Amino acid sequence: MVCYTQIKTYGNFNKYNINVNIELSIPYQIPMKSLTVVSIKVLPFPSQVVYNRVGKCGSRTIVLLLRILSEKHGFNLVTSDIHNKTRLTKSEQLELIKNVSTADQPYLFTRHVHFLNFSRFGAEQPVYINIIRDPVNRFLSNYFFRRFGDWRGEQNHMIRTPGMKEEERYLDINECILENHAECSNPRLFYIIPYFCGQHPKCRDPGEWALERAKQNVNENFLLVGILEELEDVLLLLERFLPHYFKDVMTIYKNPEHRKLGNLTVTVKKAFPSPNALQVLYQRMKYEYEFYYFVKQQFHLLKRKFGLKSHVKLQPSQDASSTIPNPIETEEPIEDEEDQDDEKWLEDIYKR
Repeated sequence: MVCYTQIKTYGNFNKYNINVNIELSIPYQIPMKSLTVVSIKVLPFPSQVVYNRVGKCGSRTIVLLLRILSEKHGFNLVTSDIHNKTRLTKSEQLELIKNVSTADQPYLFTRHVHFLNFSRFGAEQPVYINIIRDPVNRFLSNYFFRRFGDWRGEQNHMIRTPGMKEEERYLDINECILENHAECSNPRLFYIIPYFCGQHPKCRDPGEWALERAKQNVNENFLLVGILEELEDVLLLLERFLPHYFKDVMTIYKNPEHRKLGNLTVTVKKAFPSPNALQVLYQRMKYEYEFYYFVKQQFHLLKRKFGLKSHVKLQPSQDASSTIPNPIETEEPIEDEEDQDDEKWLEDIYKR
């Protein structure tokens, strides 16, 4: 009788030369008298995926989709009850990596956490995915959501943020920026890059070192980093690269009930800063914008490689202070600490 053994080979997920692990089935002979029937689980590749989601970049939308997809395709969706701890001590990194690495495969682990180097601790490095967003729009979304919430209602959100003083809640965005309040200054504005730079202390300091480290990790450790402004194309590529996780994601995403839920997650009372305030903000976020344009360019190159046309033009200059792009309205994620009633409602729809 002919049986098979699996041999795995590993490749690099560079944007320009995407290789994949290949499982080869090599036939060999087993004498019939010594044959024992064994059920072997054949794992897809990759079978270990991490989505270290960036806050206010559509992550709640993706997590809602993943909950539906995990039931549909049978992969292990591993989530965390910890939402606000992105920087970890060495012992916390080791504990998290151990817990994730021992999860049943195929798994997709998701949490708001800065990049973790699994191989540094002797574990197999998973495949990373992520989504980012125009830095000013991300900042504004977070600024007003903290104060007024979204469709759940301003009053309910105030109950959830009882420690915020009234003068802080109604602080004008222009005053916050121009008078250099902590919330509108560095290091608070240096938010996206650490998710890709990692856990090194220098990843928290706005500068070239963290920026270059983040770019290097994108090229070496991330299968895909998409941009929220082109979310449908992100989903199309995820379905192509990770079909055992994201097959049929566009069908689910375009379902009218899901679209209705997405339209209800827009942050309320959001205002846009004055041109003067924007100039100051862009200057403070120059590293964030350099990283954003780098990711955007990589994403567009990847789209063209796989036959998707880009309809959003790249900025002609990476000097964030030289241009004031128009605000782009994007679907707002729902905050993870909220109750799960809306998730249950959406999941029930797709179970029918």
